[in-house]
Amino acid sequence: MTNLPPSFIERTRRLLGDDFSRFSCALETESPVSIRLNPAKCRLDSAPGERVPWSQQGYYLSTRPAFTFDPRFHAGAYYVQEAASMFLNRVISQYIHTPVRYLDLCAAPGGKSTDAIASLPAGSLVVSNEVIPNRANILAENIIKWGSPFSIISRNEAADFASFGAYFDVIAADVPCSGEGMFRKDPDAVAEWSPANVGRCADRQRQILSDVWDALRPGGMLIYSTCTYNTEENEEIVFFLMEQFGAIPLSVDTDPDWGISPALAPGITAYRFMPHFTRGEGLFMAVLQKPGDCDDDRLTRLLDHKQNKKGKNKISAVPDEWQKRLTHPTDFAFIAQEDSFMAIPQKYLADYYLLARRLNILHAGITLASTKGKDYVPHHSLALSTALDTDQVACFDADLTMALAYLRRESIVLPPDQPRGYLLLTYHRFPLGWVKNLGNRANNLYPQEWRIRSGYTPDLLPDVSIVHL
Repeated sequence: MTNLPPSFIERTRRLLGDDFSRFSCALETESPVSIRLNPAKCRLDSAPGERVPWSQQGYYLSTRPAFTFDPRFHAGAYYVQEAASMFLNRVISQYIHTPVRYLDLCAAPGGKSTDAIASLPAGSLVVSNEVIPNRANILAENIIKWGSPFSIISRNEAADFASFGAYFDVIAADVPCSGEGMFRKDPDAVAEWSPANVGRCADRQRQILSDVWDALRPGGMLIYSTCTYNTEENEEIVFFLMEQFGAIPLSVDTDPDWGISPALAPGITAYRFMPHFTRGEGLFMAVLQKPGDCDDDRLTRLLDHKQNKKGKNKISAVPDEWQKRLTHPTDFAFIAQEDSFMAIPQKYLADYYLLARRLNILHAGITLASTKGKDYVPHHSLALSTALDTDQVACFDADLTMALAYLRRESIVLPPDQPRGYLLLTYHRFPLGWVKNLGNRANNLYPQEWRIRSGYTPDLLPDVSIVHL
């Protein structure tokens, strides 16, 4: 590992005292490898390794396989995520028991958003936001692959959410930080670190939280996290929330055997994942409640606002054949746009129009198809959606060679007995995307920007014990 900056060593030694030597030794070891299964796509009893104790879907792997060359990874069957970040599942499981409106404010690349989707009660709406354009595109790819129709992806500043008032039940803010917790696996994080950057990050964190606080309903929950160790970006930010907004820290049930450390300041409740105590990278997480009682009437007025109602005129006929490709089409509202068809969960239709009017929406619900002349081309969002009824489409289960060729966006040829037209290509029954079978060849419709760019296929691939539902 790259040598640690001297000022980081000095600051962290003061912070950890006698534990610093164990901490520095831990940074010299290999990072643990862990993945989190998608419970909407695969069986959780198809365990690929040792369970992450604070996550219902997380597993440690004994080696790091070449995930890029596993078609199930691209199908959204699992997400590669460091174990400490999976603590979000524990928080949600303890505190959230009915459907909520959930905002992941700084969501790229999508690990905590996909964890929230998997962990929240069924029927929750998850808005995943990222302000940086290229990171927002990566976020959109990962959320679409995860397959939930109850997802909306936006690209906005934190301040853009203030106009909603008390709209969200839960806001997760995994804020930009100095990244000390990533030193073990990211040399760039070491090179970019400085005490001045720590101060800049703390200032930015206070600004982000101040900008978004009004969007959290009274009684709602803020989940604050960083991947850094210092107190300026962690405990001091929690103190800021308590003093500035009256935020109330909440405790999370843990097991002492997990090795999770408490806050490094008296008077607050927070959770530290340190590499010399826990199997994972550095993480700080605090859960805080906004004081006051929720005004349900205000939310009703917000969703019934006359400007939102104007959007309802955009709903028009979507061909039955596209509606019937979903397992429960009556649960959705279908919207025909100029160049595509969309399906939005019926219970959140008013929310969609509210959000679309005020935010820069990159993706919402399910995009069913796009128009190409007189032809309708099935969209990749439909292929990977957990709401797709695969009995309503022609499917072909590819072997590994064909699946990787498809994911590289190469030309493929299907067996002569396959029907002409659009087919859903799958791998071990996990949908990968669409092809248009012309007989002598098949047009590859995998998104160009998502393709695997390497022609090399390594020997070490993930264990095949991950099984489709």
